[in-house]
Amino acid sequence: MNEPITKLDTRHGEPRGGVTSWEQTRQVLETAELFWLSTVRADGRPHVTPLVAVWHDGTIHFTATDTAQKTVNLRGNPHVVLTTGCNQTEGLTVVVEGDAVQITDQDALERLASVWVTKWNGSWPYQVRNGYFYLYDEDEQRVLTDSNFVFSVKLRKIFAYDIGHSQTRYLF
Repeated sequence: MNEPITKLDTRHGEPRGGVTSWEQTRQVLETAELFWLSTVRADGRPHVTPLVAVWHDGTIHFTATDTAQKTVNLRGNPHVVLTTGCNQTEGLTVVVEGDAVQITDQDALERLASVWVTKWNGSWPYQVRNGYFYLYDEDEQRVLTDSNFVFSVKLRKIFAYDIGHSQTRYLF
């Protein structure tokens, strides 16, 4: 991944801090336990849902079942916003804008399955079959869930909000 173009965003008042480094923002994305995914329904209403995701190869990846509202929405409109960070006045909140693209390549899915297992200490033991993820119980040797699509986010913009101090914009 190329380094993003980084710029202090002064549209929301006079910043008291400087630019948040890309390394600091990327670390928030890499270590986040929960993201909030926003998609748009066919009738234009927003839909927001929490999910676990992973940062790998310079972007965010997430999963969804075939019947999930987010999947239904993505079929008609690939634009997404993912948010993570803090819900307090101190700390860094990160907002990601981009387009969700389904990943079906077996090798890419195998790599991502290993990233999920590593990041979540085995809590998300995905197996890859026919272009999908399946949660798998090694002890019982059985599949636990229906198939899950895997999506990668083609990044457009990322904002890092250091509440009360500065807002940084990264363009891709």
